[in-house]
Amino acid sequence: ARDRMGIKPLYIMRQGEDLFFGSELKAIFVHPEIERRLSLHGLDCYLSLNYVPCPWTLVEGIEKLPPGYWLEWTDGEITSDAYWKLPFTHASNYTLDSAKEELDSLLQQSVREHMISDVPLGIWLSGGMDSTTILHYASRATTSQLKTFSISFRGRSFDETTFIDRAVRQYETDHQELDLTPAQDLCGAIEEFAYYSDEPSADAGSLPVWFLSKLCKSKTTVALSGEGADELFGGYITCRADMLARWARRMPRTLLHAALAGVRHWPVSDEKISFEYKLKRFLEGSLLAPNQAHVYWNGTFSDEEKESLLRQPLPAAFHHLLDEVDELPKTEDALAKFLWFDQKYYLADDILVKSDRMSMAHSVEVRPPFLDHRIVEFAAKLPAHLKIRGSQQKLVLSEMRKDKLPASIQAGKKTGFDIPAHEWLRGPLRSMLVESLREGVAEYGQLFREGAVENFLARHLERKANVGYHLWGLMILFQWMKRWRIQATSSSTSQAFLQVKAGSFT
Repeated sequence: ARDRMGIKPLYIMRQGEDLFFGSELKAIFVHPEIERRLSLHGLDCYLSLNYVPCPWTLVEGIEKLPPGYWLEWTDGEITSDAYWKLPFTHASNYTLDSAKEELDSLLQQSVREHMISDVPLGIWLSGGMDSTTILHYASRATTSQLKTFSISFRGRSFDETTFIDRAVRQYETDHQELDLTPAQDLCGAIEEFAYYSDEPSADAGSLPVWFLSKLCKSKTTVALSGEGADELFGGYITCRADMLARWARRMPRTLLHAALAGVRHWPVSDEKISFEYKLKRFLEGSLLAPNQAHVYWNGTFSDEEKESLLRQPLPAAFHHLLDEVDELPKTEDALAKFLWFDQKYYLADDILVKSDRMSMAHSVEVRPPFLDHRIVEFAAKLPAHLKIRGSQQKLVLSEMRKDKLPASIQAGKKTGFDIPAHEWLRGPLRSMLVESLREGVAEYGQLFREGAVENFLARHLERKANVGYHLWGLMILFQWMKRWRIQATSSSTSQAFLQVKAGSFT
């Protein structure tokens, strides 16, 4: 069985009457009779999302058991079903005060339970309020000095060290910090991803998490993190983009196309996520259907870009995934549908994969108290106006923090735990990028068009476009395929043996 939210992985493969399974793909790859062919269903989703949603993987015939599912094998026969379903309901009888009170109680209980450990544990501080909230509740649950760990980008516009320093002083923690710069062995770390990631970890935030895990290992092997709060309570900028796009779609499409054409001539910035990058992405998404736009804000390759990149058509796995949003129970709360999708896929198959693979590579266990199932079920019951009100996101969580946490550590602008991918792929990671992409196309040219890959590469390096996240995903994909000797398949014929629809636990 797999845990409710997908914090830990479980891979499965059936061959005849045999069942292969393990928490790592490497455990299945050990068997020499298993062919390692690239799954086109997984590739279709990977190129659109930069991650592979459950139950697919990037290896044909191998699947992920969905979160909240059990599987039983008896004499060659398999039975599987859900023991817990991601909730999709909300109740309107909550007031802001009653919601704050219940959330406070749930967090106290969850953090206290997550702190049960045979070894001293630490707290990962990303610089945002979510991890600091976990630190606050952890400090109330113990009289011992807590260990905290953080990655900084000192001197950069997106550095959050000032806020972290205030939290460290407030709670008097034993703090360890690493300033992540190109002086670290970035290329060496990325090459190790190919071994430890099982599937490509195409989220560029994997790099700071790798170094944070390495730093943490020097002091402890168990840490609490703040993951999950954004997906539960509506903390991402994509939620606001969804709302703004409703207004943008009322404009003539010719006007949106004209605006996009103009913005594409703007100078390209090296900022991590610059205004021009966000505006281009927003206008492109506003021309899409709402479901597709929601994932496009955080995604990479468009349908047209995928078609230009590959020599053969892909199965419509990505669009089948989007259809699940329309199949949810009818509601006027569009936010609830998108948060359900984010929890179901983006959280489980990107955020938690990144955290688990990078931490376990250093033998560190990371525990996210926000993802206690009682908190998840509570968040699902909240109406949209208690999650987002005007420009204020994660409303109930933010208002509760104002009551509970010292004013001195209230957060500034959210920047996200990520690297300046666009800039570093033009700078310290340029040689690795060029070499990886050209070797990959040479090896897998029967699937990828060399001209299209070179075009993406040239546009980025010549500062004609910021496609760093696209290129990061391709670089990691090719390195992973090389490391595990994955064959580029010319067709995809495998059928899912679980007979479980990807979104069946609504």
